Amino acid sequence: MSALLQVEGLTKHFPVRRGILRRIVGHVQAVTDVSFAVAAGETLAIVGESGCGKSTTGRALLRLIEPSAGSIRMEGTELTTLSPARMRQMRRQMQIIFQDPYGSLNPRMTVREVLSEPLLLHGVATPATLQAKVAEVLGLCGLSSFHAERYPHEFSGGQRQRVGIARALATRPKLIVCDEPVSALDVSVQAQIVNLLQDLQRQLGVAYVFISHDLAVVRHIATRVAVMYLGRIVEEAPAAELFAAPLHPYTRSLIAAAPRPDPAAGRAKASVEGDAPSALAPPPGCAFHPRCPVAVERCRSERPELRGIGPTRVACHLAEPATDRALPRPLDADTPLARRLAVLAAARARKQEGTAA
Repeated sequence: MSALLQVEGLTKHFPVRRGILRRIVGHVQAVTDVSFAVAAGETLAIVGESGCGKSTTGRALLRLIEPSAGSIRMEGTELTTLSPARMRQMRRQMQIIFQDPYGSLNPRMTVREVLSEPLLLHGVATPATLQAKVAEVLGLCGLSSFHAERYPHEFSGGQRQRVGIARALATRPKLIVCDEPVSALDVSVQAQIVNLLQDLQRQLGVAYVFISHDLAVVRHIATRVAVMYLGRIVEEAPAAELFAAPLHPYTRSLIAAAPRPDPAAGRAKASVEGDAPSALAPPPGCAFHPRCPVAVERCRSERPELRGIGPTRVACHLAEPATDRALPRPLDADTPLARRLAVLAAARARKQEGTAA
């Protein structure tokens, strides 16, 4: 399947200025050398901790933030070199749903005015057909035509997010960046919005770049998942493969730390500890090695590159293919990663026994 969106080497570093003369003294490496592709009609989820560069990546795709380097091609058209006027035309095919449904809507505009702007700007509707088009878009998102005369503050959070989705869909784009679209909503409303996004995808064939930190939502909606850590993709795989047999220690830690419906089951032992290093001065070698329970000397000096292991791309020196990818791989499997975990677990047990004695 040919790629709708092709991203290669996307990088965004923010300069840090200090002193009276505001001289640049460093750069915050928000996103570094990120590459992926999105096919028509699929959902690529980008997950990771807060501050890992997920939202910066999504906004850079649309050039809401200008990338520092890299290539972004939409249906073969290079976006990074387009003029502002040409980029405005391309945004008919690329839209975004923001995290905060209230902050992203103009409180002084009615829903009709919010939706009319993109419809008229991109020539999707004329003044004669505008009312029908607004009603059609609202209907797609589960709202009625009478909602068009209301202001954002007159809606609930879930309804406001439906208005945000309607605004993104107004131009019938081929790609929508969903920047944590359900994280500000109640759990009961989250399910409704996720199901709405899936229904719209089946109906309209739109592709999503879905940014989230909620692995339960990602597991439900994603076709493929890219895991980011400190501005880089450390693992990318089909959703079923990634949740069944994660290869990177950080991915395993994220999955292990996710809440479970059975309190008696507890959490897996491989939960991540400590804070992420500063993006202003990333550590040498693998950026995850200060927090990794299985790091070896090579991890501290040599940064691993993304390499293919079956359908997965992973940046880890110790990653090995799973023997049975149809079932979740146990953490005590006979791999360098698992053997290292077993050694550390035994050392902790001996230390605890000595303390108790």
